[in-house]
Amino acid sequence: MVEGWDEDGLRALRGALHAQDGVALLAALRRGPVREVLQLAGDGVAGAAAQGLPGAAEMAALFLGVLQERGFRGDEELVDRLRAGVAAILLLRPLAVDLEMLAMLLEGDPAESGGRIDLSTGECWPAFTDELGPGPEADEDDDPERWLYVPALGSRAGYRDMELFIEEVGDATLANRLRIAIGGRGAFRRFKDVLAGDEHSWRRYHRFRDERQRGRARAWLAEEGYCPLSGSWQPGRVAGTDAGTSVAVRRPAS
Repeated sequence: MVEGWDEDGLRALRGALHAQDGVALLAALRRGPVREVLQLAGDGVAGAAAQGLPGAAEMAALFLGVLQERGFRGDEELVDRLRAGVAAILLLRPLAVDLEMLAMLLEGDPAESGGRIDLSTGECWPAFTDELGPGPEADEDDDPERWLYVPALGSRAGYRDMELFIEEVGDATLANRLRIAIGGRGAFRRFKDVLAGDEHSWRRYHRFRDERQRGRARAWLAEEGYCPLSGSWQPGRVAGTDAGTSVAVRRPAS
């Protein structure tokens, strides 16, 4: 495996996305292989290209080529997004939703997870918040024009992520240990325990997994008739959470 992103490079990339700074984004993308951050940075690159920033069209073309070669779930939708430029993708309604937050709802335990998206704001609400209080605008809870319900699809896709990651591990000994780890019950825990002993591979796995999760979230959103809001790069958050903390219920304003 080629050398990937370091933590400073990822911080610079996320900072540029958060600030919606196209110039900084293009500079940050030179600090690591774009293949590992296509879903993370793709909407930002599309926005920079739409603004006509120097080098943005070339970066968008690079993204397109790598996306078409890679072919993860959700990559085709991002190709459409990059090709569309400023224009919204035909037949898809833009929605200011954070793909990472949506992935959290989609890929949880079907017995406990899932949730809904507030179509007026793009906020993602985990299902359990409904059990802990009246929630936002309780009188509008059943309004299909306001809410898009999100199913929890379970761990099958996450298991496939582990299998595919193992195929890319260059260390044969580590790859064999990981293949053994994912056999039978407790596969996710054992896989993480093995990776925990190799910090570099641990970080690469998380980037790989996050990239695939964003792609699946993008694809699911397209199936529901929506696309991430054109030109909106700033990451959102799950309603009821604060950055860097565990999930907590957001209380209605008094």
